[in-house]
Parts: sequence; C-alpha cells; structure tokens
Amino acid sequence: MSQTPTSKDDLTPQQQMARRNKKVAMICVATFVGMIGAAYAAVPLYKLFCQVTGFDGTVRRAETAPTRVLDRKITVRFDANIRELPWRFQALQPKQDIRIGDTGLTFFKVTNPTDKPITGRALYNVVPEQAGPYFQKLECFCFTSQTIQPGQTVEFPVVYFVDPQYADDPETKGKPEITLSYTFFPAVDDDKPGQVAAATTPRIVDPLGGAPSRGL
Repeated sequence: MSQTPTSKDDLTPQQQMARRNKKVAMICVATFVGMIGAAYAAVPLYKLFCQVTGFDGTVRRAETAPTRVLDRKITVRFDANIRELPWRFQALQPKQDIRIGDTGLTFFKVTNPTDKPITGRALYNVVPEQAGPYFQKLECFCFTSQTIQPGQTVEFPVVYFVDPQYADDPETKGKPEITLSYTFFPAVDDDKPGQVAAATTPRIVDPLGGAPSRGL
C-alpha cells in the first residue's frame, strides 16, 4: 500500500498546486470574515470615538455645565434635516445668542403626517468641525430610536453649552457662529444591521424647569 506524501518535496506538481490553492482560499475566507466583522464593529466604535473626542464635528456629551461663563456671546444656529422619512422636522428657533459657558435650551419639532407609526433616529454634528470638542450637550434626543404615532407632533428639547475653552483655542476663538445640525434617519437595530429597530415611545424630558409642549 502506498503512503500519502507528507513532505512538500514528495508532492507531485499537481498536489503542490492544490495545496497552494487551498491555502490561498483559506486566507481569503479569513480575510473576508475579518473585514465583515470589522465593518459591523466600525460603526458603533466610530460613533463612540466621535462622541468622546468631538472628532468630525460630533457634539460631545457632558454630565455638568461649566462653572465659568464668559461675557463674550456666540451665535448658535439650528438646522433640521430628514433622510428617507415622510416626517416634517424643524427647529423651533433658527438661532440663539448665548454667552460662552452658559447653558442654552432649544426645541426641535417632529410631525408624522402619515397614518402609521414610524420609528426614526437622529444623528448630529456641528459646523465648524473645530467646534466639536467644545459644543457639548446635557440632554438631547439623538442616538435613541423615537417612534412618532400617526398624526402626532412631538417637541424634543436640547440642552447645551459652549465650553469656555472655545474662546482660547486659536482654531475657534475667531469664529462667532456655530451651527448645530440634526438629521433624522429610519431607525436601524444596532444589534441586527439592516433591520428596523423595535418601536419605542419618545422619551420627553423636562430640562431646566421648561416643559416641552406636545400636540396631536
């Protein structure tokens, strides 16, 4: 009975070619699986990175307001956008003039004019991008699935401030305006990419004693 060759030198050219093809195929499969996993992981990791660092104009989340308030004021403009949703979405104020370090409160209004409940999720950023690390929010409706019922109108509060270090940074201290932009997209389940997130009801907060109004 003949023995199966165990040394590379004992293999025929055809067997050597087959072994190389098999090795290349295994490497390709492993690389493909790794790329898919990295792609799914990249979205939440990138989102977390941006929230922590303010990179790419992403607004940072803060726990407390600053203790130092400057005499200098800055104009904050508000922008509202919709992508692939039949909603009406708008900022109730086009802009606010606020002292740097002071806490501001504004509202965004969403209306679902359709005859069925729809779930969306808002993402946000600021312009100029250099303002990202300094424009911080204490409360907002972003990154949370919001379900608006048929014909319902909901007002969402945003509580924010501009860190006093904005006035000291050479890249931002000469910029008198910041634009905060929100965009609502159809909600997608983070754990199941490609699937719409489960329906939730909007979490309406009551910041700084100001109660947001609601209507149908």
